[in-house]
Amino acid sequence: MYEKLLKTVTNLGSPKILLVGDFMLDVYIYGDALRISPEAPVPVLKVTKTEYSCGGAGSVATDLAALGALPVCLGVIGDDQNGKILSEKLIKAGADVSGLYTVPGRPTISKQRLIGLAQHRHRQQLFRIDEESTEPLSDGQYEKILQIYKDKLKLICIVCLQDYDKGLLDSSLCKQMIQLAKQANKKVLVDPSLAGDYSKYAGATLITPNRRETSAVVGFDIKTAEDGARAAEELAEKLKLTAVVITLDKEGAYLRTEKESEIIPTRPRSVYDVTGAGDMVLATLAIALAADCDYKTAVQLSNIAGGIEVEKFGAATVTIEEIINEIVGQKRGKSGKIRSIDSLVEELTWHRRQKETIVFTNGCFDVVHRGHTEFLKFCRSQGDIVVVGLNSDSSVRTIKGPDRPINNQYDRAAVLAALETVDYVTVFDEPDPLNLIKKLKPDVLVKGEDWAEKGVVGREFVESYGGKVVLAPLVEGKSSTATIEKMKSLEIKS
Repeated sequence: MYEKLLKTVTNLGSPKILLVGDFMLDVYIYGDALRISPEAPVPVLKVTKTEYSCGGAGSVATDLAALGALPVCLGVIGDDQNGKILSEKLIKAGADVSGLYTVPGRPTISKQRLIGLAQHRHRQQLFRIDEESTEPLSDGQYEKILQIYKDKLKLICIVCLQDYDKGLLDSSLCKQMIQLAKQANKKVLVDPSLAGDYSKYAGATLITPNRRETSAVVGFDIKTAEDGARAAEELAEKLKLTAVVITLDKEGAYLRTEKESEIIPTRPRSVYDVTGAGDMVLATLAIALAADCDYKTAVQLSNIAGGIEVEKFGAATVTIEEIINEIVGQKRGKSGKIRSIDSLVEELTWHRRQKETIVFTNGCFDVVHRGHTEFLKFCRSQGDIVVVGLNSDSSVRTIKGPDRPINNQYDRAAVLAALETVDYVTVFDEPDPLNLIKKLKPDVLVKGEDWAEKGVVGREFVESYGGKVVLAPLVEGKSSTATIEKMKSLEIKS
């Protein structure tokens, strides 16, 4: 699974995605909540800073841009300062705003949040002020939106409808947009509103309601996998959908297609703020499906992206690099740092695709001491990924004699794996690491400076393909042999 996720996320490309919906401006006013007002039982907020970000469909747009897509925005804004700020923020994020239609007299939807800071650190939302109009547009305005849609549809890969029930995506417009997309052989992904008649989404490719939205539509609570299956089946049949993705918070998401009907689990998270999680899920699904990804893999990626997002404050974006790091972290959590040689070769192949420098060293590491930890810090300074080739018990006996090692290979590997400076440990049986070096092909080979005269095993091979050999300074008087001899002398004295 991990290899497939990594391959998918590193090949998403930069698709153009038509994003239709309710674009909003989020305003965050931060201040120190120092005292209670004498005028009313409310905190006094001493403002320290004000931040603006894209909300609603705008949040999806910034998510898409952060993932490498080109979001083509279609919606309405007002002829006001908030509209100008929102457009500027979207452009700066990398979105195409040529489809944003200015409607005079209609305010740009904005949500102003007052955030109190306790002791200048702990954020707590105190209040929210909304400015909006949810009235339907005029017939002429709907016709203008539909014409822009037709023009943009020719240029894009996939369509997203982000519906907050703010008067834009009425039943007629939704149905026309979905029909036109189907005629153009374009997938349509819908993040539905909490209120309203879902029949307007009929014929779309995929719908992504959350647990609460789904429960409201189907008329029963989603508490179990069976509930999810029943609800997803009902939505798919009633709306003639190819796929249904019901997001289930910490449980993950329920996926229903013609081939699958199952919960796709997610990793438990420390949830800081759920704002924008649904937007992140929609964006990830869109870019994955635009890259011809299968539905299950797309949902797995959206679970990861949404999970990263909820650990941040506000509607924050998530990058491809963060998703990659999360996938690698999950894999290491399952497989650990200690790898077989074949598994390690596969892992390093992926790291090379990320343009990371592989550093290799080897040794017995029998009794780990300060000399070892300083040496491994030096290794870390030479590149991105540090691999330690660890002599097996049998090879240590060949090198050091029948009384060594003091600690067996499993204990030695566990100690090395616990060090932050080490990314991977692999055990080899030969007395020297040449065959292992030939399999791993490191970019940098590190040995202690005491090997200068003895000759570094693997030097010629590493240098033959442009790699380099580096000699690390040693900590004087620190070695496993010296440590063991000192322990023996203390034992004799006692």
